[in-house]
Amino acid sequence: MSHALNEIASQPDCWRKALELAATAPAGLPSPGERVAVIGCGTSLFVAQAYAALREGAGHGETDAWPASEFLAHRRYDRVVAISRSGTTTEILRALSTIAGSTRRTLITGVTGSPACELADDIVAMDFADEQSVVQTRFPTTLMVLLRAHLGEDVSALPEQAERALNRDLPRDWPAFRQYTFLGAGWTIGLANEAALKVREAAQAWAEAYPGMEYRHGPIAVADVASLVWVFGDLPPGMHEEIRATGAQLETSAVDPLAELVRAQRLAVELAAWRGLDPDAPRNLTRSVILT
Repeated sequence: MSHALNEIASQPDCWRKALELAATAPAGLPSPGERVAVIGCGTSLFVAQAYAALREGAGHGETDAWPASEFLAHRRYDRVVAISRSGTTTEILRALSTIAGSTRRTLITGVTGSPACELADDIVAMDFADEQSVVQTRFPTTLMVLLRAHLGEDVSALPEQAERALNRDLPRDWPAFRQYTFLGAGWTIGLANEAALKVREAAQAWAEAYPGMEYRHGPIAVADVASLVWVFGDLPPGMHEEIRATGAQLETSAVDPLAELVRAQRLAVELAAWRGLDPDAPRNLTRSVILT
């Protein structure tokens, strides 16, 4: 079994550890009222997008999500939260090094003692969710459990839902599609982006992601009988019928959208294997992007 499949299967246990960590109220996670920027790259950016939408929606304060490479250091924030599994990503190091003044810098990472740790005021360590795989699975989902619990959500049932997602069948005829689209709304847009990234990274497949309402504004034109459209959360009224009218197969969530992401991870890795690819060695990718 690949590292990726093992790490996907370990998520229920990791999520339980995240709940235990949340109960300790880790120092460095944003307090209500703070103006916060969350920065990341790739998967970490999509976690930032989901968290920013959840935090601001919960009334905890203005929260922006930035690609680390595009972060505007002159913006005034009370705290910048950097997400980096390895703590070595070049763009994260550059962004953290530009932050000055009274702005607090929090690093959430799977590896303590990394270069990014030296640039942070507060460190939230999640070594129990670190991974051997290049393709991230359990680290981002475990972090989302921690962040949602910290926002006051009751996420105690999520580990059990992850177990259900591990055992539920994948979409019908899943290897046969030429194109995969993932849709979300609000905080689940970040999850849809992450699901599409997993399919591209692991399986080298044509995968896209959009806010549900934006799908009507052009992208639906590519949908046909060779398309799978997978929805995280709810669709706007009438969208189910519009998607089915294209001939595309529609997949909807039976569990919490975060647990549904586990199924999409499984699809990506299984599709890679079906195509004769090694999900532990995706083309052109490394565990951390370190620029010279």
